[in-house]
Amino acid sequence: MGLAAVLVSAALALTACGSGSVGEQTKKNEAQQNAAGGKCGDLKIIVNNWVGYTADAYVLGNVAKDKLGCNVSYVELKEGGPSYQALASGDGDVILEEWSHAAELEQATAKGTAKEIDPLGVVGIIGWYVPDWLAKAHPDILDWKNLNKYADKFKTSESGDKGQFLGADPNYTQYDEAIVKNLGLNFKVVFSGGETASVAAFEKAQQKKQWLIGYFYEPQYLHAVVKLDRVKLPPYKEGCDKDKAKVACDYAETTIKKVASTKFMDSDSTAPDLVNNFKISNDEQNLIAKYITIDKMTPDAAAQKWIADNGDKVDSWLQG
Repeated sequence: MGLAAVLVSAALALTACGSGSVGEQTKKNEAQQNAAGGKCGDLKIIVNNWVGYTADAYVLGNVAKDKLGCNVSYVELKEGGPSYQALASGDGDVILEEWSHAAELEQATAKGTAKEIDPLGVVGIIGWYVPDWLAKAHPDILDWKNLNKYADKFKTSESGDKGQFLGADPNYTQYDEAIVKNLGLNFKVVFSGGETASVAAFEKAQQKKQWLIGYFYEPQYLHAVVKLDRVKLPPYKEGCDKDKAKVACDYAETTIKKVASTKFMDSDSTAPDLVNNFKISNDEQNLIAKYITIDKMTPDAAAQKWIADNGDKVDSWLQG
């Protein structure tokens, strides 16, 4: 779905939700805005395609709507270039999880269309994982130097005569094909297509004791329900991932950044202070993501439950 279509859909959804009570909602928003010390206006939160990000976005969105009277919309986009283009065009106000698009961030900052604000509070860990049953049965598989010994066990119809390495969404921050090639591993990267498919694959591999190795990351609610073990790759060193075609090291642990539209942050809206102050931990994000995925709550309901249980923390975001 294109950006314009997404925004139209969001607008229609907002209209539908407020059907029959637009006047009441307007009065409510005005009262909240007055109580918050000014007008919020629109807040367009960019949402990238993983459940942890959805958890962040809906908590922020619900606080902005209920505490500041903002008109909140969620703009679904791929990470990297499309998200930065939205910041520049005004179609989006904030990226809540910037993992590793340093070139795009540098370019947007130089142009003055976006700026890095206070970090999210989440520490991102990307790595190669196997299900716990496999690590217990073959402990040496957790060292990359032993992977070729087991490559035949990972063969699938899609990987041919090589072992299958399960990638996720190729648009994610990832360079597994380069790592496989540069470490001389007899594996082929097969992309699952996204988070949902990767989660299902790891759950099935653990339950049915299937051979599986793949790309995964933290925070992610799956770690709370299925134990995965991380394979040790050559340690990350500063700059070892600079040339993506030559990477032969592990992924770096990442302090997740927030990046916002410069125009939005410099506006007189009450929302920029909230967006800047918004912080959440790995465990908190995992819990909200669990509400959505395991407990089958809508993102709005999951966010509202967490907000109700964490009033002091929410209040801290609204200070200053």
